[in-house]
Amino acid sequence: MIIVPVKEGESIDRALKKLKRKFEKTGVVKELRERQKFTKPSIKHREAVNKAIYIQQLQQSEEGM
Repeated sequence: MIIVPVKEGESIDRALKKLKRKFEKTGVVKELRERQKFTKPSIKHREAVNKAIYIQQLQQSEEGM
């Protein structure tokens, strides 16, 4: 359960912004969206490999600078 302490005199907009930030950090919304559809394991594996290749290329380009 996510708890957002609201200080006296603090606006509700600021409290909502804090709540949204905490939700993003925990990944609750992302997980719910992933659960709405089924993704085949082969596609998950392919995406993970592509992400690893992309990150490796970024690291190599930084070393070359």
